[in-house]
Amino acid sequence: MTAAEGGAAAALVIEDDGEMAAHVAGLLAAMGFSATVESDGARGLAAAARRRFDLIVADRMLPGLDGLDVVARLRALDVATPVLMLSALGRAANKVEGLEQGADDYLAKPFSDDELVARVRALMRRAKGEAHPEVMLVGALEIRIKARTVHRAGRHVAVSPKEFELLRCLAEHAGAFTPRALLLERVWKLKFDPQTNVVDVHVSRLRGKLDEGFETTLIRSARGEGYMLLTGDGDPKGAR
Repeated sequence: MTAAEGGAAAALVIEDDGEMAAHVAGLLAAMGFSATVESDGARGLAAAARRRFDLIVADRMLPGLDGLDVVARLRALDVATPVLMLSALGRAANKVEGLEQGADDYLAKPFSDDELVARVRALMRRAKGEAHPEVMLVGALEIRIKARTVHRAGRHVAVSPKEFELLRCLAEHAGAFTPRALLLERVWKLKFDPQTNVVDVHVSRLRGKLDEGFETTLIRSARGEGYMLLTGDGDPKGAR
């Protein structure tokens, strides 16, 4: 259980769209957060600098002060609060820019409520240093964290340590594209792109192992977007 689910966490929502702000605050409240809403970047920055929050959800395009600037200034002030950035700018380059400015995660609008909730829970787990659930289930895929084993439809899939971490990261964001930059940071601990195809090679190998003996592929790729672990039965092979 996260601190939020125990009723002890406070969240700051920085969003100038009143309807969206109310919606996000409502989702967080349902998770047990006490949510504070600020409608522009300057007031949001002041609130985050003045009071300790457990989570910040910030829109990227804000009046007063851009969301990227808010995050950068918070990090310069050594405010380490996890930040989930929301934006209508959802291309891979936009996500990379947000992550490089100090956001912990980046979610493109429009988004599903379930995805926002899942990402918030993942951020809170990482912030508290809590272990992931012992078993992650994504469709017919079963990922056992402690045992570091993978099964698809009950069939064991032998993966390397890097492939396991890659799959784990994709599973945390299942149903959404994960940028290559985030995979490089989480799996290879690189905060820059070494201009190699290391991610693509490992994804290709992982995809081959997951899909062997099945008629569908579980990992979808999109040029400039990254990779997505599908939550359903998968795509027909060849539709990557």
